[in-house]
Amino acid sequence: MRKIGFWVLVWVVAAVPLVQARGPYRLQAIAQFNLVADSGDVRTVTCQYCHVGPNGGAPWNAFGNQVRANFKGSIGEALYEALKAMKDSDGDGYIDVLEVFAGTLPGDPSSKPLVTAQFLMQNLEKAGGVDIYKPK
Repeated sequence: MRKIGFWVLVWVVAAVPLVQARGPYRLQAIAQFNLVADSGDVRTVTCQYCHVGPNGGAPWNAFGNQVRANFKGSIGEALYEALKAMKDSDGDGYIDVLEVFAGTLPGDPSSKPLVTAQFLMQNLEKAGGVDIYKPK
């Protein structure tokens, strides 16, 4: 029993830095995508913008794979490049930047805007286009 407890402790100690290291990625997405920031201990945005699971880690969803393919510098640049590619990662009929603009998940085909892509594109262009998501 002590041996199992030891290995559980080793796993927890090894995993905690990995989980904490990815927190800044989620916070970058919140800031860059103009999402509602966390409030105290309440997480307002999960890791599902890029990951299948709410806590991150493998596997990544289709948008997450697009972000990973563009990851050459900072997470902010990778997010921006993925949106600039004007792809519909999840195949739901809305390009990723429109999903982010509408507040839906670009990697989840069951999460899509309630208005037309044309309406969203017109409003995105009025707001400044994809460049509103350029990292600051």
